[in-house]
Amino acid sequence: MTERTRGEVRRDADTLQLGPSHVHWTGEALEIVIEERDKRLGVPWQRRVAGRIRVIPEALNDRAFALDPAGRHRWHCIAPRARIEVVMERPDLRWQGDAYLDSNFGSESLEEGFRVWHWSRAHGKGGALVSYEGIRRDGRGFASALRFGRDGVPQEVELPPVAPLPGTWWLMERKTRADRGLAQVVRTWEDAPFYARSTLSAELHGERVVAVQESLDLDRFANPVVQWMLPYRIPRSRG
Repeated sequence: MTERTRGEVRRDADTLQLGPSHVHWTGEALEIVIEERDKRLGVPWQRRVAGRIRVIPEALNDRAFALDPAGRHRWHCIAPRARIEVVMERPDLRWQGDAYLDSNFGSESLEEGFRVWHWSRAHGKGGALVSYEGIRRDGRGFASALRFGRDGVPQEVELPPVAPLPGTWWLMERKTRADRGLAQVVRTWEDAPFYARSTLSAELHGERVVAVQESLDLDRFANPVVQWMLPYRIPRSRG
């Protein structure tokens, strides 16, 4: 992921061009072509990352949800259930599996609107289960649980109890929702000073599931020290 200048970004109704990489909606699938440089902290060179990804929705949802009373931030679960096909050139690997596609958008930056949030998604027998909660910048909390049917239509369901999770190496607080307030971290995929993504094992509404979970601390993200560190991890194009 490279930060691009305004002149390197183009978009129309179906395509978003980001330098040599692009995302294109074909009408049946989202195709992602990657041509990037991966910058590792403490490593003076950049490694090429190239490949192609297809996300094929099994269900589409056309409804977006406001995350704050003023509607400045909205969340859209575009494809609550999908399939993914990954074919990478560099590194040389490929796989297929379950997938999910959503979008956050709004009229102000995330750190202006929120302090923290926790999100999780699990594929169930009847569709997908998503829980979303956090604390807005004004200190008020929000929380919801949604079940998406196989047709993609969302339905609000009872919010399961909070399931605390162990902190990360960076001491990031993590939590999710699960029956009886019990969930287990299977693997932590991303562990950063302000963000963590993990695979969980839990029970939701009586069904045993494997879930993907993320926690985001926007107070940490806005910290000047973290902002100073970001260019050492994410390449920035000079256009």
